[in-house]
Amino acid sequence: MGAARYDLPEPDAFTRPYWAAAAEGRLLIRRCADCGRAHHYPREFCPYCWSERVGWEEASGRATLYTWSTVHRNDLPPFGERTPYTAAVVDLAEGPRMMTQVVECAEAELAAGMPLRVTFREGNPVFGPEGESRS
Repeated sequence: MGAARYDLPEPDAFTRPYWAAAAEGRLLIRRCADCGRAHHYPREFCPYCWSERVGWEEASGRATLYTWSTVHRNDLPPFGERTPYTAAVVDLAEGPRMMTQVVECAEAELAAGMPLRVTFREGNPVFGPEGESRS
């Protein structure tokens, strides 16, 4: 048996559609049918008006960088093998903020408000500079 990993999601019945879409290279968010606002992370109710009339919606994949931090040390497997990496918060074009990672961009090139586009690594949504090639 391998070492414990702290980067793998634990899908449940509710989040399974989100992770299945991510495995296909699609980013899903939730939108409220009552107030119209989108939110992320996935919840079964709207965090703005508390309505339970929320559904899945495919996001455009466009975002802007809100804030970031370059991680140089992380003792949890397998993050230690990935350092340095850029942990970030992005503003999705649809409105919600999302915690993620910025890839394919040197630390010196990062700037608040820079346009980003989603890509996927091992079924996880991460973001890179808009206009760059996606893998």
